[in-house]
Amino acid sequence: MKRKLVFATNNIHKLREIKEIMPEDIEVLSLADIDCHADIAETAETLEGNALIKARYVYDHYGLDCFADDTGLEVDALDGAPGVHTARYAGEEQNTEANTDKLLAKMKKKSDRSARFRTVIALIEKGVTHLFSGTVEGYITTERRGTQGFGYDPVFSPEDTGLTFAEMGEEKKNQISHRARAVKKLIDYLKNQQQ
Repeated sequence: MKRKLVFATNNIHKLREIKEIMPEDIEVLSLADIDCHADIAETAETLEGNALIKARYVYDHYGLDCFADDTGLEVDALDGAPGVHTARYAGEEQNTEANTDKLLAKMKKKSDRSARFRTVIALIEKGVTHLFSGTVEGYITTERRGTQGFGYDPVFSPEDTGLTFAEMGEEKKNQISHRARAVKKLIDYLKNQQQ
């Protein structure tokens, strides 16, 4: 019998990424699958805090085991910005094109282009909270490259690959991304629980 876990997201890109990585014996449900249409406000000042807010909301209101993630792009030359404000960097409407435009504009005269993507996953299982994180180091390119992926993928080049996430395609991205690394830790934990 498949185990059911709610992934507290409405982001179809993240949901597809996670479903492709998860083992077949775990069925991942979205917020829409459990008929949750609430706009869960991410008001914490840390990635961990935001992931916990979303997971707690689902667990408290629906009583279902749940995990949620929050991801931040941390750029060294911008003192770690956009960080916890990654999705709303250019405003509350979460426009990824505007976010990327703002980032490229802020980086125009910067020589240090090093950056990292960091994902934190909060799992609430039978009322107990567990945190998992994944990081991928890289740099911000000077212009958009590639058409795949979402968000900042066209301007983030990970760890000596020479490609942006948007150039490498989903399969390769899912092998090395920050989210994939955090999800792998989550999966390892879930597998150990079943033994």
